[in-house]
Amino acid sequence: MEPNSKRDIGKCFGTTVLGPRGQLVIPVEARKELGIDAGNKLLVFGHFNGWGLFLVKVETAEELLNIMSSGLGELARFIEESKTSGVEVESTADSSR
Repeated sequence: MEPNSKRDIGKCFGTTVLGPRGQLVIPVEARKELGIDAGNKLLVFGHFNGWGLFLVKVETAEELLNIMSSGLGELARFIEESKTSGVEVESTADSSR
């Protein structure tokens, strides 16, 4: 499932109830659409200033981190090349002034 825009906050799949042992049942439509199967490990994050949770499949988080890591290597090479070629790289923190 790919977001339609940067403002896309996601799809609501319905409701679930927290059981007495702290368990949640993820709606079947969500499990099917997102490829979540029994036994998948999920990372649980607090969000919206403590008003909610979001879950991320561990394998997806690992893939995202790998993509970001390779991107950081490319960015580091670009910065280093820019230093040696005399081209200045403006940081986003400096550009907001």
